[in-house]
Amino acid sequence: MLIGVPKEIKNHEYRIGLTPAGARELVGHGHQVIVQRDGGRAIGLTDELYEKAGASIVDTAEEIFARADMIIKVKEPQPVECAMLRPGQLLFTYLHLAPDPEQTAGLVKSGCTAIAYETVTDKRGGLPLLAPMSEVAGRMSIQAGAHALEKAQGGAGILLGGVPGVKPANVLVIGGGVVGINAARMAMGMNARVTILDRSLERLKYLDELYGDRVTTLYSTADAIEDCLRYADLVIGAVLIPGAAAPKLVSRTQLALMKPGSVLVDVAIDQGGCFETSRATTHQNPTYEVDGIIHYCVANMPGGVARTSTFALTNATLPFAVQLANKGTQALLDDPHLLNGLNVHAGKVTYEAVARDLGYDYVPAATALEG
Repeated sequence: MLIGVPKEIKNHEYRIGLTPAGARELVGHGHQVIVQRDGGRAIGLTDELYEKAGASIVDTAEEIFARADMIIKVKEPQPVECAMLRPGQLLFTYLHLAPDPEQTAGLVKSGCTAIAYETVTDKRGGLPLLAPMSEVAGRMSIQAGAHALEKAQGGAGILLGGVPGVKPANVLVIGGGVVGINAARMAMGMNARVTILDRSLERLKYLDELYGDRVTTLYSTADAIEDCLRYADLVIGAVLIPGAAAPKLVSRTQLALMKPGSVLVDVAIDQGGCFETSRATTHQNPTYEVDGIIHYCVANMPGGVARTSTFALTNATLPFAVQLANKGTQALLDDPHLLNGLNVHAGKVTYEAVARDLGYDYVPAATALEG
């Protein structure tokens, strides 16, 4: 199979879909890899490293999309990229379709086979290709939130960990999954006071056993969220419903409960955001203010640490990329967890939550492939 790796074009997105080591593995399995010139140069992955790994360098994304049997990316295809996709071509990347009707329509029109990293599952019910970026985003959320709390950034002027004689900040993490646990770990490491809300008693018990009195765990209800908002200096939105739009857990009215200069970091923004007042921002302009509350809603947060993120992502995606390269769409039928990643095939929406949220007829993935 001929595998193409284009340069990412989203604002301040320096990640690349495959490391040179990943390219070497695919070449070792008998496949060809083409990489767009300077695709990884910004993070030290030079064209020479890819060539040494056995890949070929091409000048344009147009050539990659025209030639490749499978496209491996990081972020969802932008409109100009959707227009270059074709029937029968495999696309393997993050998609986050539920809050993005334009992209969904583009993929449906293209006739391609679009496999979303974020809905591939594992034997434990986890999301192995979302997890590495969730770990990065969770840790970055505290780093970004701490910066946004600085007075020069519009925040309240609070140091997250305080100093002797001055109390630390209160950090509220809504969601105790991969993002939440990594956010909590970073916040505790900076000596903040941390509260985690979640609807899973089993998860809350695990977090309590893991961190003891270093963290407060609460069952998530509307009352609990409102009570915590009154004291929070930094709120991390870390909720996820796989493949579906994120629920809105904090309304604009509830912002009035918060202290002026407090900060909201919405890690769920790729899935539409979990705060009513959230709208996607970029690394270039990451924050905005609503009713005195600072919002950080960067949609490709891990792109801010692009080198770390690229290596972490390839570590997770490579085994699945090898399966797809070796078997094509048969790999989806052979592996039910990879099959869960199929969101669009030959003009049909094959992920139920996306079809429901965007008003498409739902066609089960296996049915679409066998048809």
